Formats: sequence, C-alpha cells, structure tokens
Amino acid sequence: MENEQQSLFAAVDALLEEAAAQDPLPHPDERKRLREAAGLSQDQIAKALSVRRETVTSWETGRTAPRPPKRAAYARLLEGLTTLHPINAVNAPKPGTLTVNAVNAVNAKPRPTTPPEGHGPLVVLDGTGHAHAAGGLVLDHPTTTLPALIAWALGPDADLRSPRLHRNGKDGDPLLVLTAAATEALGLPLVLEDRRALRLPDGHPTLKQLAKSKWQLTRRGFGPWPRIYRPATPTTGRQCVQLAVLPWGALDPRAWGEYTAELPAPELAELLTTYAARVLTPRGSTAVTGLELMTALRPPTRAARNPQTNTWESAPVAGSLVRPVDPAPPEAPDEHPVVAALYPRAHQRTPDQVLDEEAYDWIRDPELLSDAECTRTHAVGIDVNMAFAAAANRLAVGLGPAVHASRPRFDPKTPGCWLADLSALDLDPRLPSPFTPHGKPPTGPAWYATPTLAYALELGHPVEPAEAWLRPDNGPYLDAWYTRLRDAYVATMADLGVTPALSEPEFLTAMAALPSGNKQVLSAIKSTVKGGIGKLRERPQGAGYRHGEPWPALERPTWRPDIRAAVISTARVNMHRKMLKLATVAGEYPIAVLSDCAVYLSDGPSPLDFLPHTPEDKPLPGGFRLGVSPGMVKHEGTQPLLWAVQMLDEGLNPARHIKGHDAAADGE
Repeated sequence: MENEQQSLFAAVDALLEEAAAQDPLPHPDERKRLREAAGLSQDQIAKALSVRRETVTSWETGRTAPRPPKRAAYARLLEGLTTLHPINAVNAPKPGTLTVNAVNAVNAKPRPTTPPEGHGPLVVLDGTGHAHAAGGLVLDHPTTTLPALIAWALGPDADLRSPRLHRNGKDGDPLLVLTAAATEALGLPLVLEDRRALRLPDGHPTLKQLAKSKWQLTRRGFGPWPRIYRPATPTTGRQCVQLAVLPWGALDPRAWGEYTAELPAPELAELLTTYAARVLTPRGSTAVTGLELMTALRPPTRAARNPQTNTWESAPVAGSLVRPVDPAPPEAPDEHPVVAALYPRAHQRTPDQVLDEEAYDWIRDPELLSDAECTRTHAVGIDVNMAFAAAANRLAVGLGPAVHASRPRFDPKTPGCWLADLSALDLDPRLPSPFTPHGKPPTGPAWYATPTLAYALELGHPVEPAEAWLRPDNGPYLDAWYTRLRDAYVATMADLGVTPALSEPEFLTAMAALPSGNKQVLSAIKSTVKGGIGKLRERPQGAGYRHGEPWPALERPTWRPDIRAAVISTARVNMHRKMLKLATVAGEYPIAVLSDCAVYLSDGPSPLDFLPHTPEDKPLPGGFRLGVSPGMVKHEGTQPLLWAVQMLDEGLNPARHIKGHDAAADGE
C-alpha cells in the first residue's frame, strides 16, 4: 500500500512539474484582443511562429493549445502585447455585459484598472469621521490619531486596493486625501510654517506619534504628499500609506484646475479615482506620478528561482531601466558632478559642449511676411495633442550606460548623442530650423540626439559625426507608458463628448463646447505626460544644495536626461516635418511656434480655413490633422492679424498668447 501511494505521489509530482514548466497563456479571448489591438493579422502571427493560419485560429478560439517549443514563443509574444495593450478604461468590457470568456479575459495579467477592486484605491476624508470613496461609498474611520488612521487604511475595513499594472510590479498603496477639516481634526496645521521646504517641523506632535508607533517617513519628510511606512518583513509584508494634504497644496491648480481641491469630498473622490483607474493612483505631483507610472509599467526587477540554490532571487526585467547610470558629459545639466569636473562653475557651455534638445520657442522675422500674408484677417493657432506622449511612441531609447565613440558612422537606430556640424544645410527662413529650439540655424558643430540627426539625413544632409556617446543596449521603454496615457486621454475626451469618430467640423464644434469646469482629469493627464518627461532630468532642489554635488534624484534608474532629450527631439522633428509638408504643398508657413503650438495666418478664424486638403477633401497626408488622438491637432485659439503682427514687432511669441492669455499659466 505504501509503495502504491509513493508511486501515485510521484506521478502527481511529475504532473505538477510539467504544469509548472508550461508557459502561462492568457484566455483565448484575450489572445485575440491582444492581436487585434496591435493591428496584427493571424497570417503574420502564423508566419512568425512557423505554423499555419488555421493553427492560430484554433489557439484564439481555445480549440487547441500551443505545444512546446511554439508555446514559449507564443507566450513571449502575448506577454509583450499585454504590456503594450493592457486592458483599460477604454477597452474593458462594460459592467453587466461580461460573458464567461470575457470575465477570464479581464482577469488576465496585467489586471484591469476598472472597476476598482475592494473599495477602490483612495478615500477623501471630510473631517467628520467619514471617508468618501468612488460611487458614493462612505466609510467610517478612526479620528483619534494618525497612527490609528493608518492602521485602519491598511486593514480589511477600509479595503483600499490599487492593483499592480505589471505582473512583476507591486500593488499600489492606499491613498488618504485630507481635506482642510480632516487636516485640523488630525492635529495638523492648515498652513506649513516652513514655506521653503514645505515640511512639518521635526518636533511636531504628529511626528512623535508616528515614531512611537514605529512608522517612518521617506526622505522627503511630512509635506503635502507624505509617504508613511514600516520596513517590509516576511511576516507583515509591505505596509505603506500615502497621504495628500489638500490645504498644503497637494493638488497643484496648474495641473488639476483652480478649484479642484475645494470640491466636496464625494466629487473629489470620484474625480481622483477616475484618474487612478486610468493612469495611476497619485503618488505626489502629476510629474512624480508620471515618472512612477513608467516604473509601474516596466518594473526593474522580477522574482526568479535560482536553479543552484532553489531559492527566489531578484532578477532584472528585460527592457526596463534596472539601475542608475551616469549621463554622458554633453547630456548632463550644469550642476551635475560630471560637468563640474570638466568646467569651472562660471563657464557657459557652448553648443559643441552640451546637448540642447528643447521644445520650440520661435517667431518669424516680420520682415519675411509676404504681401499676400498681410492681406489675411486672422492668426489661428493649432496645438498638437499630447505631443510628448506621441513622440514617445515606438521610440528606441537607451537602457544602459553610454559608450564613447570617435568618428562613428551615424546609425539612426542607435540612441545616443552625436557631435556633428549641420550649419551648411540651406533652410527656408520662413520655417524654424529643425535643429535648434530657438529656430535659428546652427552656426557650427553641436551635440544632437539621434532623432534630430536622423531627420537631417531625411532632409538630404550628409551626417558625419566627429564623436558620439551611444547606448547599444536600447529598446522602446516608453511604449507601455504612451499606450496607457493615450488610452486615458482618449477615454477622458470621450467622457467630454469628443471621440475619434467625429468629422473635422464636428470635432471643432465639440471642442468649442467643452465644459470649462469639468476638465480636471484631462488637465491632470496632460500634466502627467509633460511632468513625467521633465522629471527624467530633475534638477537639484533646496537651499542647502551645493554646485557639483550629487542630489537625490540621481539615485533613480529613471533619472535619464538622454531619454528626455530623445523625446523632445522627436516631438520637435515631428512638428517640423508637418510644417514643412504644409509649406511645400500649400505654401503655408507659420509665423510662430511654441512647443507643440503653431500659429498660421488665415482668411478665416478656423483651422479649416487654412489647413490644406486633398481633392477628395481628405486631410493632407503627412500634414496637421484635426482630431482627438495624440499627434493630431486641435484649435488653440484665434486672434486678429494686426494683433499677431504687433506681437512679432515687439519680439513676443503669438503662440504663447493665442488663447488670449499666457499659455504657460495653465501648463500648456
């Protein structure tokens, strides 16, 4: 009997080992969704995996399952597509319409962001002992001390959950949003005395309470976005809570809108939960959240079993930023130790010493306005939707350190920066130069990111770099980040009545009718994009910083000024390519460009009055297209011709004021 039992156990163990060795696959419905989301045909999948198209059909219907070695390759493909096209607020099945198969698809990794799990990722405290979650849910919570509140937030009564966005990532921490009344009820001041550091003083009673209860604060202390935690142990696991203190300015009005922090608690909970479901549970400013989203979608490490020791260890995730790397000297900002070691502090670096890939700020010389242009009646601004996000799509960026090369052959597929002379290229002065942020032609050798030099090659300029800092280890690190933010943007625009299905006139009408007081999530998403890209080159902060010393941001794998430069370079090149198309085909030249906004002179107040179309009344291929998707354009504003000409005469940029106010004032 004992031998028979051992034999049965051995057979079961063999089955378990065989099951463990199988590469996991999502549900058949999810396999089909992923393929279609990527725009791939069954024939393409079949050709890549050396199988018949009918085989792929069988895999997607669940009639058959792939077997080794095809299974591993198919699993690798689906995993990559899952990262690029996660289930989100746009493509998730509608509540109440889920079939059994659809439920399985929704449960495939990475987990969906809607509907929220548990009571959602966050609550807004109103100061009366009530915590407001999305959907009108109200929870009771302790009001005695902050440690008691934190214990509640991590417990089953609160049931606050924020699911991970990648299977190798971490579940998010609960977010407690404190209104002014809740801030006072917890014994916190309504105004921080330290206006420079924006931190609670070390001797405050609340900090003593936290320390007594063994809670710790991160290096940024107890400010508008304090993170309170206990070190993880095998017994307790991760214990961490994020706070957002509204009266201390946690919700920056430039990102969230002027009155968002003053909304009633139920409305604010709904708004923030929508942002959390579509983007990420806020972990600080929208810029911080934009950076955190990159890591959440592409975690640096994963758990892997060591075959020698049979224990779990941390291993890098392919395609992620795993560890901090030093910038190449041209990529580093002036304060960086790399630069401080090369130049004295007062030295002003020249173009052949520093990479200057920034967004456009250019105006045309008013002397170059033609007689025909001066007869027009309006100046019309058009603005590229999510320009930096669109530039990040399918962009190869460096994953590891830079390698120096002398007299390299230019390779447009290798990320890096190159020292080259583009001053000989003959450019039309009615267009900004594509090679400089100020739009004036370069006057000699300068450092350029790969996308800028690739565009010079596209324009027919011989590219012969004198030297370069290259990153042979590279990949599309930002693809999943772009996809999630694109879907968040499109879903939020759809909430406001603007969809991709609208015609150009319908789109302009819908945009003109957008309710001004109901765009907080939209504003926050746009700020997440720009702020996240900006954080890739975060400069030192605080009065105690000394020039040439390292600062905390340098310790992040995501402190990558080279990636920021590549994104901005691509956005500027994309802008120039479309402006050049309009100039070449229709003779239309901008009078001003500011980042992603271009101003043209027109015979009418609408973009349709000057944007060229084909004889079939289709938008000009390769030019600006009106629409809601990232990379397409919207109407930014219209002013009279004389207003624009006066701006140019005064050396001011009409694109900055085409809305009727300073575009920088609302973060655009």
